[in-house]
Amino acid sequence: MTFSANLALAIPELILAIGALSLLVVGAFAPAQTRMVGWASVLVLLGATVATATQPFGVAFSGALISDAAATFAKAAIYLASAVVIPLAQPWFERRGVKVFEFPILVLLAALGMGMMVSAGDLISLYIGIELQSLALYVLAAMHRDNAKASEAGLKYFVLGALSSGLLLYGASLIYGFAGSTHFSEIAQAAGAPENTGLLFGLVFLICGIAFKVSAAPFHMWTPDVYEGAPTPIVAFFAAAPKLAAMVLFARVLGEGFATAAGQWQQILVIMAMASVAVGAFAGLVQSNLKRLWAYSSIANIGYAVLGLSSGTTEGAQAMLMFMVLYMIDVTGFFACLAALSRGGRSMETLQDMAGLIKERPAIALAMTVFALSALGLPPFSGFFGKYYVFKAALDAGLWGPAVFGLVGSVVAAFYYLKLIKVMWFDPSPGATDKPPVEANMIALTSALFAFPVVIVALHSLDVLAERAARALGLA
Repeated sequence: MTFSANLALAIPELILAIGALSLLVVGAFAPAQTRMVGWASVLVLLGATVATATQPFGVAFSGALISDAAATFAKAAIYLASAVVIPLAQPWFERRGVKVFEFPILVLLAALGMGMMVSAGDLISLYIGIELQSLALYVLAAMHRDNAKASEAGLKYFVLGALSSGLLLYGASLIYGFAGSTHFSEIAQAAGAPENTGLLFGLVFLICGIAFKVSAAPFHMWTPDVYEGAPTPIVAFFAAAPKLAAMVLFARVLGEGFATAAGQWQQILVIMAMASVAVGAFAGLVQSNLKRLWAYSSIANIGYAVLGLSSGTTEGAQAMLMFMVLYMIDVTGFFACLAALSRGGRSMETLQDMAGLIKERPAIALAMTVFALSALGLPPFSGFFGKYYVFKAALDAGLWGPAVFGLVGSVVAAFYYLKLIKVMWFDPSPGATDKPPVEANMIALTSALFAFPVVIVALHSLDVLAERAARALGLA
């Protein structure tokens, strides 16, 4: 395959890389032009989305980069989610006197890393993609430098992220040592051999490293602290696109590299899914800070996505993709609501702050109600359809016990979602809220429309695209 043909399959990544480097130079010479750099970054992400949707399928750079339906589906969702966070976060920073042109550039670099993750065809490109994304996210977590909590969040994320990278590299080195190759296709041949115990040890460490990135239990310890300390719009980014990228990478590694060892890794994923649902459901009950509460909610929801993947089937991968995209809309909209709310110049982040919100800001209160009910999985909101697909895939694969456990976890988690709704609708307001910024208000309300039954209109198209993407991941 010629070098130009290889580059043709990497056009979205090239657009992001060249765009990020060019805007870095612009920002260095004109640091006051933060808004211009931000909107230019949005255009770069939209350009990468168009390039992703129109590029051909194939394998580039000797199998290191894969362009297929799964990569196209995931990249389009990731780039759009990344584009949304820039107009949400930049005004938020400016209102707090923080003007940093580096923010949108870091989002571009994180999106580049996530694009490489979902297109990874071997262990080297997998690791480069994960680290490029992670290093950008560490800095983003601490972007509000004058805030001690944000600096603490960035430090915790970095230290624990280094631990996960160590696990990931150790697992990758074991897999390479026993398989004799870093390519998923050649690893699959070695995994099918009877003497593959060492390879499975490597896979366990690899799963642990990726599980950290999606904050699946018992590798979730960083999530509540980082969510609480990081700037609210940055948390909207953390909780959406990186999780989808890591889950697609998860599916690709298991489907293309270890499909013949499905009986072994399925057990690990089932335990991880049940642990995530339990931790997210029960630990969330005692939270009063909404960012910590939603962190535990995200842990539980990742448990449902892992449950879909643990079925080891194309239907399960399709359910995971559907669930993650619908969840991305809910979580982005919820944190956009939090970013829009303040009282006396102070961010509103606790349950008590939301008291009487329906009287002060009825549109935002209604949107938050929609997001809470959708995350709960109540019909006819989008979260219901996400969980429906996941439970159906688990039941079809014979995972009755884990499916029932997940359903019980949803019932337990309903308490804190309904508690938030009760506080917003029925408790007396402690005082008037500030006028919400236009950008955050629009993103929150638009997301609510997609989480509301309006999403049913587009659900069939999303189902078709997810099915096509799932078939490309190599699961049975």
